[in-house]
Amino acid sequence: MRTTFDALHVRDSRLTGREAVSSDPGFVEYICDQVDDAGVISSRKMFGEWAIYSGHKVVALVCDDRLFVRPTAAGRAFIGEPVEAPPYPSARPHFLIEDRIDDREWLTELIRVTEREIPEPKPKKRKPD
Repeated sequence: MRTTFDALHVRDSRLTGREAVSSDPGFVEYICDQVDDAGVISSRKMFGEWAIYSGHKVVALVCDDRLFVRPTAAGRAFIGEPVEAPPYPSARPHFLIEDRIDDREWLTELIRVTEREIPEPKPKKRKPD
């Protein structure tokens, strides 16, 4: 059965207690600017929200104007006691970064240590012509 946008919106707001809205592109740009020294940083809109890339690796998600960094052992050690939350319903918990978003050096180092532990993405198989 196909679910319409309205049904997803109602379901999401019931599960999270928040309105389902896409993140502000200005906020995504701010996050990318904050961690620009961590490497080749880019963003891409995916499923109505945003993925933050370091090189070819997804290191974080921005959902509902909140930053969720992919969990790694190095990231956990760097943060100390991270707050964990799913970026969207049914997702695995990520490190929710709220209080240190404006700390450019800290956030850049978190993205660096996270990127080092994430494996390279598998090459996409080409479809036969």
